[in-house]
Amino acid sequence: MYDCVIIGGGPGGICAAIYAIRAGMKTVIVEKLGIGGQIALSDIIENYPGFPSLSGGELMKNFEDHAKAVGAEFIYTEVKKIEPSTKGISITTSKDAIDTKSVIICTGAQPKRLGFKGEEEFVGRGISNCATCDGPFYRNKPVAVIGGGDTAVKESIYLSKISSKVYHVHRRDRFRAEKVLRDRIMTRDNIEFLWMTSVEEALGDESGVTGLRVTNKDGKTSDIAVDGIFVFVGISPNTGFIDCDKDSQGFIITNENMETSVPGVFAAGDCRVTPLRQVVTSVGDAAIAAFKAEEYVSELEGQGYESSAKA
Repeated sequence: MYDCVIIGGGPGGICAAIYAIRAGMKTVIVEKLGIGGQIALSDIIENYPGFPSLSGGELMKNFEDHAKAVGAEFIYTEVKKIEPSTKGISITTSKDAIDTKSVIICTGAQPKRLGFKGEEEFVGRGISNCATCDGPFYRNKPVAVIGGGDTAVKESIYLSKISSKVYHVHRRDRFRAEKVLRDRIMTRDNIEFLWMTSVEEALGDESGVTGLRVTNKDGKTSDIAVDGIFVFVGISPNTGFIDCDKDSQGFIITNENMETSVPGVFAAGDCRVTPLRQVVTSVGDAAIAAFKAEEYVSELEGQGYESSAKA
């Protein structure tokens, strides 16, 4: 029996573990693949306080070292289901069942892929799904944006203030973004719209992306010279294993204490409904979740449950 099981080994999960362990809870991190999460794929991070410039892999190695220094335990397996039990909360994994008094879900979300040639190859080396994170690397350089929803339009506007030129590629003849955003993007002089155009291939070499190959409505294929490609066709939260209140896209709904609709289950970071998905917001969520999880477990122990940390 654990006091707290943290699902996900990204920034939020590691931070939650550090706070939970320091609070005296018997804690384990359950991770499907490896420590780091999506941010570990980023070549350079320049907006995490205290580290002016480092790679995502380096940042997450620091996180992992910190977690191990406080005695974090890791189990590498896939979570299949979370449900209440007579013992508290039961977690079914691809290996064994785990019993716990509280759970913090930090499983994040993954960008949807279009599937064009070179897309996977150049992720983190010119292909990005976060203009706020990576836009500054393309200051005064040409970039391409792919997508037609609110996020794609907002990020294109943002990039137009940084990059020398933005080629906005959309497979339809109009954006599906809300009107105020459609009106706003039309005022940006350095955005060129490639309507009814499909993406064929990301071009590049060892140094990263050098261009984008597209085909227009007439079937004409052409190459555009760009240094970065930003793909915004949606993200999918990794939340299928938990039955709780979610929005229409599957993101977990929490209150300000990171509590879900299931007692004892908390969520932090990109997997929950949030206006910003960054490392700093994930760790902030996680600190709150761990603090509130400790309060929840303390209340249980006050009702007669034995402390797992002391057992």
